[in-house]
Amino acid sequence: MPPGGDVRPADPLGRYADADRPARTDRPWVVANFVTALDGSVAVAGKVGELSTPVDQDLFGLLRSLADAVLVGAGTVRAEGYGPVRLGADQRAGRTARGRTPVPPIAVVSRSLDLDLDRPLFTRADPRTIVVAPAAADRKRRTAVAEVADVVHAGDAYVDLPDALAQLRRRGVEILLTEGGPLLLAELLAADLVDELCLTLVPRLGGDPVHLLPGPLPGGLRSMALDHVIEADGQLLLRYLVEAGRT
Repeated sequence: MPPGGDVRPADPLGRYADADRPARTDRPWVVANFVTALDGSVAVAGKVGELSTPVDQDLFGLLRSLADAVLVGAGTVRAEGYGPVRLGADQRAGRTARGRTPVPPIAVVSRSLDLDLDRPLFTRADPRTIVVAPAAADRKRRTAVAEVADVVHAGDAYVDLPDALAQLRRRGVEILLTEGGPLLLAELLAADLVDELCLTLVPRLGGDPVHLLPGPLPGGLRSMALDHVIEADGQLLLRYLVEAGRT
């Protein structure tokens, strides 16, 4: 799938744009994108920004340009100060030419609906932000959120991720990009809902003691098949496909 002109064919990041992502009917194809230090840390002072590099930022933007929605946990939204997706003019035009919205919406997973509804993520997003919440979430809070976002109810006391993704697929989301955090990634992996892991390994040490996953996965290890490795300025850009079954 072409990225709309922002990544030249000679650019190695074009391999991400051209990758085969088979369409599913039950849920979207789920791409997880993370950057980690050599010691496994995924944050510095609670944020990813100190780890990210220009190459990683290029990949970040490219994957967003290919996605139909971006799935993020509420904790990550609060920690990183998430706003609406921004893309370059060529990427926006490329998406429009493919029949997509100029930018993908952010979909926030939240059990409590503890969200700052005055932030641009809710006041300036076009298309509107999506909030995924369980049916048991506070009714008044749900009403307030529904005024500034599209609310998807999935599950009762807790968010039912398989149901949430099925609903997103019915809304036309074919490729879903998740950017974290680690808890959300672990829940998606535990439910066998991740198809692809894009991991940027940066040559740095000494970040927060927060790793890609918060602990062991229920049911044991997941097997990954390496699709490609790209070296750029001392960084390794790794693309893995999640293999069926568990080891």
